[in-house]
Amino acid sequence: MNLTLHVWRQAKASAPGRMERYEAKDVSPDMSFLEMLDVVNEKLIADGKTPITFEHDCREGICGSCGFMINGVAHGPKSGTTVCQLHMRSFKDGDELYLEPWRAKAFPVLKDLMVDRNAFDRIIAAGGYITARTGSAPDGNAIPVPKASSDQAMDAAACIGCGACVAACPNASAALFSGAKISHLGLLPQGQAERERRALRMVAQVKAEQFGNCTNIGECEAVCPKHIPLAVIARMNRDYLKASWKDRGAVKQDESA
Repeated sequence: MNLTLHVWRQAKASAPGRMERYEAKDVSPDMSFLEMLDVVNEKLIADGKTPITFEHDCREGICGSCGFMINGVAHGPKSGTTVCQLHMRSFKDGDELYLEPWRAKAFPVLKDLMVDRNAFDRIIAAGGYITARTGSAPDGNAIPVPKASSDQAMDAAACIGCGACVAACPNASAALFSGAKISHLGLLPQGQAERERRALRMVAQVKAEQFGNCTNIGECEAVCPKHIPLAVIARMNRDYLKASWKDRGAVKQDESA
């Protein structure tokens, strides 16, 4: 199959960007999308031109490194799939594809299709962890966890931090990502000691990174490759509001002392 690619090219963060046209010829339907770009890049290098920059690592849909817009949809047209796991059989011979990086103030473009997603790392560092001693692997069943809580926590923990939710949201909100990380730990007994502090710190960091506010449009859930549900946002909001009121009450008590 033969395809026409319109790819966003940008030499560096401070440089202006533009769309450039490329022809991808003799593409096998069994190739992944990134393998197709590898072939395009091989041709560009052979012609003495600069290859297209895109991020990747595991190419197994579990690391969250890859990701860009394909015809305006984060990760492309197939539901529950990362770009590296998207195969060319999802397209037709003669298709024109427009490839663009994630568009968000908190995700500045580094080069071409690659963006800086360190904002997510800083949100995690703000509180996405536990300090409770949980022992070694054999101690995993020492603390009983209700089945419903375990299932919900595992669903939230499936988030790979790819950033598709931010890119798809008209507000560039990181609520689905932060909600998943807060829910993952907040649903488990081991995460209770820091549950309120975690919500306050992580939400504060989301604001500091200048992500937009969530208005429950739902585009984030629609493009999430791991099907993280919107329920994690509601759970994060409850934890944050509860922690905020407790924190406010503690401040008032200190002032009156």
